[in-house]
Amino acid sequence: MNDFLTLQERIGYKFKNTELLKRALTHTSYANETGGDHNLSNERLEFLGDSVLGVITAEDFFMNYRNLPEGELTKLRAATVCEKALCEYAKDIDLGSFILLGRGEIVTGGSERPSILADAFEALIAAIYLDGGMDAAKGFVLKYIEKAAKEHRGFKDYKTMLQEVVQKNPGEIVEYVLVKETGPDHDKRFEVEVHLNSNVIGRGIGTSKKKAEQAAAKEALELMGL
Repeated sequence: MNDFLTLQERIGYKFKNTELLKRALTHTSYANETGGDHNLSNERLEFLGDSVLGVITAEDFFMNYRNLPEGELTKLRAATVCEKALCEYAKDIDLGSFILLGRGEIVTGGSERPSILADAFEALIAAIYLDGGMDAAKGFVLKYIEKAAKEHRGFKDYKTMLQEVVQKNPGEIVEYVLVKETGPDHDKRFEVEVHLNSNVIGRGIGTSKKKAEQAAAKEALELMGL
């Protein structure tokens, strides 16, 4: 469960001080149960990681999106470093499997809770920064941020587009149905069908249900000639 070697291989960074990595993965609930000292948790690292992430992201967007005004840069940063985005980055490396949780959090599914995953990801950034410096932190962060920024800028909400088309005919009902889920937890694939009044009008595959739903809606629109 807490095979730190596996995690280091997955993130592409080997720690000189593995205690930093352990601290980054220690949730408050675990620290309280094992030692009663919340300072042994990842909360302080999460605080630092949030700032390191902000600096890396701001610099990267400032340098690479020279034509974007301040307002657009702010929106782009918000979209790529919000809790939802950080949770997705954490899921990409199956970070939840490595987080040290108290018994209560384990029972209630803490390893999949977005806030816990996002906080642990920020703590991990801080641990890498403290262990290897800013260049190491950038190497880790930019793999996620740059990809997310490109996806966000080129994103089309096919589900909303399809819904707008369907709403022109009152009484029509669109439903997304998960038909298949394959792969290990850190590399899952989801297959979704979009139904119009129970008829399949599109199929999509993605690394998350939302991405698969978008792909299905896109196919449906294409089949409609839109």
